[in-house]
Amino acid sequence: MRALVYGLAVTGVSTVRALRRRDVEVVAADDRTGPDADRLRVTADGLGIELVSAPGDPEALVAAVDLVVPSPGVPEWHPVVEAARRQGVPLASEIELAHRWEQERPGGPRPMIAVTGTDGKTTTTLLVAAMLTAAGHRTVAAGNTEVPLVDAIETQVDAFVVECTSFRLAWTERFRAEAAIWLNLAEDHLDWHRSMATYEAAKARIFELQRADDVAIGFAEDPVVVRHLATAPARRRSFARADADYSVRDGWLSGPDGPIAPLAAMRRALPHDITNALAGAAAVLETGLATRHDVADALERFTGPPHRITEVAVVDGVRYVDDSKATTPHAAAVAVRSFDPVVLIAGGHNKGLDLAPLAAHRDRIRAVVAIGDAAPAVAEVFDGVRPVVLACSMADAVEQAARVARPGDTVLLSPGCASWDWYPVGGYAARGDAFAAAVHERVRPGSEREETS
Repeated sequence: MRALVYGLAVTGVSTVRALRRRDVEVVAADDRTGPDADRLRVTADGLGIELVSAPGDPEALVAAVDLVVPSPGVPEWHPVVEAARRQGVPLASEIELAHRWEQERPGGPRPMIAVTGTDGKTTTTLLVAAMLTAAGHRTVAAGNTEVPLVDAIETQVDAFVVECTSFRLAWTERFRAEAAIWLNLAEDHLDWHRSMATYEAAKARIFELQRADDVAIGFAEDPVVVRHLATAPARRRSFARADADYSVRDGWLSGPDGPIAPLAAMRRALPHDITNALAGAAAVLETGLATRHDVADALERFTGPPHRITEVAVVDGVRYVDDSKATTPHAAAVAVRSFDPVVLIAGGHNKGLDLAPLAAHRDRIRAVVAIGDAAPAVAEVFDGVRPVVLACSMADAVEQAARVARPGDTVLLSPGCASWDWYPVGGYAARGDAFAAAVHERVRPGSEREETS
């Protein structure tokens, strides 16, 4: 068998190694040119594989292989992907390959819980992993994390929690999880997908490939998720703060079998924290992988990932919150809903999305500081609605926000856009770090300051 791995970043390199461990002949290609191409050749030489010029002749490239494995950054409209479809050459993502290999594991496959959604995937993935760990399972969070699933299956663990982007789900034919969580669907990644229809279809794979004895878990307040949940072949469970199988009742997270954990036990209980907790509880309880006590224990300890509604400091009565990981307008709107009043810092590199949802909770917003390439578009969204100023750097953005913020306000970095314009290296994490540094820089002798991170 001969496989083409297209894209030699972290996931691509891990996939090459995994294929070679299984005696598959591998050829690689990548779109990067110039100095990056030289580094790619060194990487390929280190892996002991052939690196071909790309895209070159995509038809010939695909005709010479039996399998095409696109890395997550390779969009569905890429010439090599289109060539594979025309020629009928199978396409598979790394989670698809990992799942196939896990089914062949001596002693049988280990349980998988999968999480998808436009927003909240990372937090919910880590929360489910914490619940399983509290239950005594050696657990790894894999997929769209620092650990590709093809690497995770080589480790000595008891269970996997797989963060499933649409990029990975799009190229699946067998991948399935004993519990699949679909959090929400909003406009995103239209620079990768041809349309919202193909984006939705990719997400829907998380339910479509399940079996009758699996469990599908969907957000009861999202009409798209509800529509797909209704046709899922697995057992179906819903979650929401009210009117769902898993919901909040009398101050408790509760499920079909009764109370699970008190809201008061959660270290933070913003609206999205609650729904994430309900989704995670449904997954571990419905699969029997954890008990209510384990769920409660995990919720008491869980702090969430960095750069996702993370308080940086309180300075002169103003709270500064880093939500740099909010790279869609929908995610930013969720964050804005958590505070009142807000001075919003938004903008960056727009991924071809409608930015109007940034103003969904305008009643909570005092003013807006627009940043990055999308600053004019952000300003247009709020034109005539809220005061807007444009900033030329993150330090300037924090300075501008501090000028209009009043004691009791929250200055919220929730960009609603990607970070590739100002932070091509380091991404949203670098953006969040720059925000925190700018906040700390503002502290002067005599300031009333409460450091929180």
